[in-house]
Amino acid sequence: MNQVQINNVDHAQLRVKPLAGAAFGDAANQAPIFPVEFEEVQREFAIVFRRREAGIQAYALLGLDSRENLYLADDRWISRYVPASHRRGPFAIGQAREGDDGMPGEPMIHVDLDDPRVGAEDGLPLFLEHGGNAPYLDHVSGVLRLLYHGMQQAGSSYAGLDRAGLLTPVTLTVDVTEDRRFTIPDVEVVDVEALAALGGEILEKLHRSGELRLATLAAASLGNIQQLIQAKRSRLDEGA
Repeated sequence: MNQVQINNVDHAQLRVKPLAGAAFGDAANQAPIFPVEFEEVQREFAIVFRRREAGIQAYALLGLDSRENLYLADDRWISRYVPASHRRGPFAIGQAREGDDGMPGEPMIHVDLDDPRVGAEDGLPLFLEHGGNAPYLDHVSGVLRLLYHGMQQAGSSYAGLDRAGLLTPVTLTVDVTEDRRFTIPDVEVVDVEALAALGGEILEKLHRSGELRLATLAAASLGNIQQLIQAKRSRLDEGA
């Protein structure tokens, strides 16, 4: 990996091809997501939670087998929405160098020059001819901004759901055919009964914080597991 901070002088002619695929880390059965994405994600994917050392993290469920993304076809996503953690491509947020006062600089866009998508002749330009941002770089900037603020907000939001007793551990068991069963262990989902039983001060607090809406969206998203089953059946039929 060779990450550098981009600028319109050193990288005036740099082009990047926005490809997806297994080679770029897209063949994963779960993608981390953040609160600002929940509305879009719940229309397409089931939302589950996992407990990590750093805290609780939400994920969009993309497949049933390990390293399987049922919404990926060769070098493109076939879903209507792509999680921001995958839309960022070879770009990342990095801190600029410290200033004279010793304080860390503002977050800046970095790109991995070793990524094969970077430098492709048929890629999209990052900068306009006279130095302004090209539309693609504006798009990337928006995705990275979402990730930056999402990572700051996620921990407290998911912890709030947990404190309210809304997350329950489950082992997802999915029967795709009569003889094909898939199990996804160690996940948690929003407990619909606990959500319906909320009242009083805790309900008001969750509403004011926006966490009630997150819980409602996550609960509604579980209906998308049926869509995942259909996608898996189609994939199995193709391989038959």
